[in-house]
Amino acid sequence: MMWYWGNGAQWWAMLIGFLVMIGLWGAIGWVIWYFVTGSTSQSEQSSGPDDAKSILDQRLARGEIDAEEYRQLREVIGGEGTRVANGHSAVSTGGQR
Repeated sequence: MMWYWGNGAQWWAMLIGFLVMIGLWGAIGWVIWYFVTGSTSQSEQSSGPDDAKSILDQRLARGEIDAEEYRQLREVIGGEGTRVANGHSAVSTGGQR
C-alpha cells in the first residue's frame, strides 16, 4: 500500500478552513442572539392606544392618579384632547406638532 508523503495541506487551504470555522461560529452566535433579542423585544412593544388605556386603568386602580386626571388623560389618549382657543391641544402629545 502506498502512502501519500506530499507537502500536506497548503497554507491557503488552512486559511480557508480557519475562516470557514470562524464564519460557522459567528453564524451560530448570530442565530442565538437573534432569537434571544427577538423574543424579548416583541414582548416589550406596545400595540397602540389599547395598551395605553390599560396602563391608565392600572394607574387609576393603584391610586397614582385621581378620577379627574384619569378623565383628562383618557380624552388625550382617545385623540379628543382638550382644545384651547387657537385649536391646539392643551396637553402635549409627545412632540407631535
